[in-house]
Amino acid sequence: MRIAIMGAGGIGAYYGACLARAGKEVVFIARGAHLQAMRKKGLKIEDFGGSEFTIDQGHATDDPATVGPVDAILFCVKMYDAQSAAELCKPMMGDDTYVITLQNGVESVAIVDGVLGKGRSLGGAAYVAGSLIAPGVVRRTNQKTKIEFGEVDGTVSPRVKAFAEALEAAGIETVVSSDMQAMLWSKFVLMTSNACITALSRTDTSVVRADPIMRGVYCDAMAETIAVGRAMDVAFPDDICERTLEWLDTSAPIMASLANDLIAGRQLELEWLSGAIHRFGKQQDVPTPIHTTVYAALKPYVGGAI
Repeated sequence: MRIAIMGAGGIGAYYGACLARAGKEVVFIARGAHLQAMRKKGLKIEDFGGSEFTIDQGHATDDPATVGPVDAILFCVKMYDAQSAAELCKPMMGDDTYVITLQNGVESVAIVDGVLGKGRSLGGAAYVAGSLIAPGVVRRTNQKTKIEFGEVDGTVSPRVKAFAEALEAAGIETVVSSDMQAMLWSKFVLMTSNACITALSRTDTSVVRADPIMRGVYCDAMAETIAVGRAMDVAFPDDICERTLEWLDTSAPIMASLANDLIAGRQLELEWLSGAIHRFGKQQDVPTPIHTTVYAALKPYVGGAI
């Protein structure tokens, strides 16, 4: 199997390195100092728990046109780059090439299929926490490596089976979803709650879960996302609240990528997180006071530091 990693940042580089270590032919699409470091010294992974490994032979490029057709594309760019990155995928698309979207939010399948053609995308959710700590070096900071993904129509197709087998062979926990919309929105409940409160407070989840007021705001934000999703006919699992709070209480402390990007003065994915809840809430006539407030407070920083 030949796999391209479109967006070889913390998440894409980690999964790509695991697949390459398992013997898959992996091409990393990267840029800048990170690309140069990967070309010169390989890709180093500092794994959770203290172990390390390096992919010395991984191919990296900033020009997808030189790659040629691949079997699968793991699509891991930030949402504000989704449209342009999907365009860049075109030279790598063969007749049967498919794209697995592993992005924040619930809109990436529609964006990618809008560029590459209906049915090209499998919707996915990544639960690994990986960050680029130096050019060519990625650190995983949580216990989970899980990817959950599936077809839009819920079928377990041959391409779903093939990619699931590749992930499992790479040691990545894999779940095939029969309801892609519910799967993406379930992650969205966790993601939007975590992103809004850690970004506004500039603290990690250990602080959020221990403070009664912050925890209450987290729960209110969670309820807003669920209410909007239900208004859009999302079939959430009955225990969605319990699942989300269990993650908050048992996972290693982290700050959401939105918070990290805000602190670092980088561009924000706000429009696809609290901004999306605000937008969907308006469309469905569902009040979203927490997410609307977060959206308003962080909107001046969308393009980076003022």
